[in-house]
Amino acid sequence: MPAADNSKIVYWHRDLPPLDAEPVGEHIVEATSMRVKSDLAHRDELWARCHDDLMARVRDRLHQEVARLGGQCAHVFEESIDSRHDEVSGEAWLHGRFSYVLLRRPSAS
Repeated sequence: MPAADNSKIVYWHRDLPPLDAEPVGEHIVEATSMRVKSDLAHRDELWARCHDDLMARVRDRLHQEVARLGGQCAHVFEESIDSRHDEVSGEAWLHGRFSYVLLRRPSAS
């Protein structure tokens, strides 16, 4: 639920942004998670760690992009997350691509 001061910046999928926010444009942000040593025995645990890290990085990137582009919030409407693996180092990580609408609230007159 949004804060009373309307300080919420990222709205995910069905989490609707403020009604008075006007779309400025659609954008894409990409991010990668930390790399972890790939281990089949702990695959679910490693996925969860990488996913949590990826989502934290995406939130940070979205906050940066909203500020850089002069918006007030972003509504993420599509995401694609896939796993990556480096055979040489034995490391795995997640890569995410997130499509969002940048929104701006009308200025108070």
